[in-house]
Amino acid sequence: MSFDGIFTYAMTHELNAKIKNGRISKIYQPYKNELLFQIRANGVNHKLLLSAHPSYARVHLTRENYDNPTEPPMFCMLLRKHLEGSIIEDIIQQDIDRIIIFKLKSRNEIGDISYKDLIVEIMGRHSNIILIDSEKNMILDSIKHISPAVNRHRTIFPGYTYVSPPKQDKINPLHVDRETIMKKIDFNAGKLDKQLVETFAGISPSFAKEAVYLAGLANRNSLPTSFLSLIELVIHNQFHPQIITNEQKEFFYILPLAHLNGEIKQYSSISEMLDRYYYGKAERDRVKQQGSDLEKFIYNERNKNEKKIEKLKKALTDAGKAEKFRLFGELLTANLHLLKRGSKEIEVTNYYSENYEAISIPLQPHKSPSENAQFYFQKYQKARNSISFVKEQIEIAKRELDYFNSLIQQMESASPKDIQEIREELMEEGYIKKRQMKGQKKNKPHKPVLEYYVSSDGTEIIVGKNNKQNDYLTNKVASRDELWFHTKDIPGSHVVIRSKEPSEKTIQEAAVLAAYFSKAKNSSSVPVDYTFVKHVKKPSGAKPGFVIYDHQKTVYVTPNEDLVLSLKK
Repeated sequence: MSFDGIFTYAMTHELNAKIKNGRISKIYQPYKNELLFQIRANGVNHKLLLSAHPSYARVHLTRENYDNPTEPPMFCMLLRKHLEGSIIEDIIQQDIDRIIIFKLKSRNEIGDISYKDLIVEIMGRHSNIILIDSEKNMILDSIKHISPAVNRHRTIFPGYTYVSPPKQDKINPLHVDRETIMKKIDFNAGKLDKQLVETFAGISPSFAKEAVYLAGLANRNSLPTSFLSLIELVIHNQFHPQIITNEQKEFFYILPLAHLNGEIKQYSSISEMLDRYYYGKAERDRVKQQGSDLEKFIYNERNKNEKKIEKLKKALTDAGKAEKFRLFGELLTANLHLLKRGSKEIEVTNYYSENYEAISIPLQPHKSPSENAQFYFQKYQKARNSISFVKEQIEIAKRELDYFNSLIQQMESASPKDIQEIREELMEEGYIKKRQMKGQKKNKPHKPVLEYYVSSDGTEIIVGKNNKQNDYLTNKVASRDELWFHTKDIPGSHVVIRSKEPSEKTIQEAAVLAAYFSKAKNSSSVPVDYTFVKHVKKPSGAKPGFVIYDHQKTVYVTPNEDLVLSLKK
């Protein structure tokens, strides 16, 4: 992946074409380092995502929906005050750096025209989003603060003068010619791709490796030609947004990357490509941060039950020796006259064997002959009584194991709001303690938020991604005569088609959704059962999300993320 200066150049061009002269109508801050702007431009509503995430920093238009906090953060409130209603006069890139500046015009409280710059610096863990008064070049606020104690030369704090990141002593590749390339590159030193990165600003290792790859046996003639051919594509805005999948790794770029030699998926716009590439990635990172303690607890409980089952099975094996203890007791009773106090063992004839073989029986030296016999009868009785108990405990532990395995699967596809619902469920089931801060109001019960999809023929399909959502969907939302889907003997989501007579195509797509939101997400030919909702029952006292069903049919499908994305409502 390469959100380099060249990529930023292309992104700036796309944003200007789509939202320049647009009006900012709403501003949200769904997460700590991300902003979402609703913009009306050219008669179309757009959603602009600005992210200063340390790993997934980016700028692009999005179609994804984000959950917004009930109370907006302070930075979001300040942006609303200064920018809602603003016109985007221009979107520019600073030099060929990964910095995009939104030039904004609005009116202040007294009606005077005011100019602001919203600067997005895409620089890995140093990424930031900064609002400045462009007339004074003064920082109004930023999504991340850098105090003078951290950096005296470049303080990012309200009231300070905005200072651009230090420039690198590199050449702008958009203004380079063949002679400059031949002069700056040492063709005898090797590592030509690294030399290109160190010499020219705004190009990533991916761009440089592609230039060297296209040059073949790179020399003073072929390398400048291949390098400039790529630059020509950029200058003439001939972009080819694509995701390359190579050995289960994904790369994205706005130019062909033939050197990666992978499966290529083309997209109609850079924003569409980034939406697809980052689908789930940034959200999974947020889930990991918000639910790390929950995930650890669930895995611990899963492992605890696995160990418990192993111990119970061993106990069951030991309990299987009950008949041996009975035999010892009966043989000792029949041979009491041969026993002597203080003996550690006795050898007697086993009258129950076919050949009347001799058998050695261990004894308790401190016990009398009759007490030794009684000792084995007591062990026999205890072992026999424990078998039914141990079997019952194994079944309970297996149900617990299935429950926590289902939660693990749900955590893998959970969104931040899903994490909270899973946490609430574990509190309600008594696995973790409810946490209530003093003076904090109790949260009112809320309906689980389901995920909605639309099949190719326009039929609505609903997915529950955790146990609360599954129970709500199957028992409250779905109608008796609608089709219900679930992976066969595999932890996964409940899926319902909102139609009494769905087409075969819709049934296939609903099955793909059920397979995708299951533990078999990365498998092929996944068995998915489907039946009418009226044939799905929740046993009394069953765990959340657990149901039994009959009259089912089974269809085999392969999960397809592209299809899932295309069906999302």
